[in-house]
Amino acid sequence: MTAPPPQPAAEMGDESLQSPNVAAFHDPRTGSLQYVVSDPDTGDCAIIDPVLDFDEKSGGVATTSADRLLEHVQSHGLRLQWILDTHPHADHLTAADYLKRCTGAPTAIGAKITAVQKLWADIYDLPSLATDGSQWDRLFDHGDAFEIGRMPMRVLFSPGHTLASITYLVGDAAFIHDTLFMPDSGTARADFPGGDPDALWNSIQDILALPRGTRLFTGHDYRPGGREARWQSSIAEQRTANIHLPEAISRDDFISFRKARDAGLPMPRLILHALQVNINAGRLPELERNGRRYLRFPLDALSGAAWN
Repeated sequence: MTAPPPQPAAEMGDESLQSPNVAAFHDPRTGSLQYVVSDPDTGDCAIIDPVLDFDEKSGGVATTSADRLLEHVQSHGLRLQWILDTHPHADHLTAADYLKRCTGAPTAIGAKITAVQKLWADIYDLPSLATDGSQWDRLFDHGDAFEIGRMPMRVLFSPGHTLASITYLVGDAAFIHDTLFMPDSGTARADFPGGDPDALWNSIQDILALPRGTRLFTGHDYRPGGREARWQSSIAEQRTANIHLPEAISRDDFISFRKARDAGLPMPRLILHALQVNINAGRLPELERNGRRYLRFPLDALSGAAWN
């Protein structure tokens, strides 16, 4: 994992935008990116999309990734105000519950998580799961605002990849989760239960309409060609260089392209492990009589998905 120095504002940034400090942590096991974003004046911060380490081969769970976030917060003298997820992840378990138990900081996610809970509670046959989002301290709707220190933070509803995906906007930084990857990796898939390529197109247009100096921080990087991990791009880079967004592409072209591409993609290897935990705000299953925890694994729940 990497924890680079805080990223500076984009060269062509809008000088009217404040610039938070952003530290990124890349998890090579899942390609996931975790962030600590902070107000440089007050030292108040939020953690975005924390990873709970999980090895599906052994069933092992570890907190190494999340502990590195906590170490960064402590070593830089920051004060954690929020633990934020951009969406219910399909490729890693969220460490939101672990971090809340460690710090007492509140957790939050998009308000449409309730629809995702209902959908997946049925897939997993979890009738006792609360599907009202009460596992989190706050559910964010489009346009909701809150603060990190003295920096306003705003929520942009960004569905398509999932029903509940949101973007967090703070100063000149936008945390755009899986909607757009780095330009050489393209755009998010939209074939998970509840996904929608038309909604994804709209979400991409909303992001590309942000102020031109906005720094875009993506949710994953799979290092195409074996290059070093990257996570920050600009509006201009996405408009001109994203391999899934040639300048002449239309909504209909994009939807057709996305559907065809998704039809050939295998499901993430942890999707059925992760969603049952992530729709419960990172809470692991309760201990059984023998003192062990068990994940449910529905067979043929995602029939029709491509195989490796």
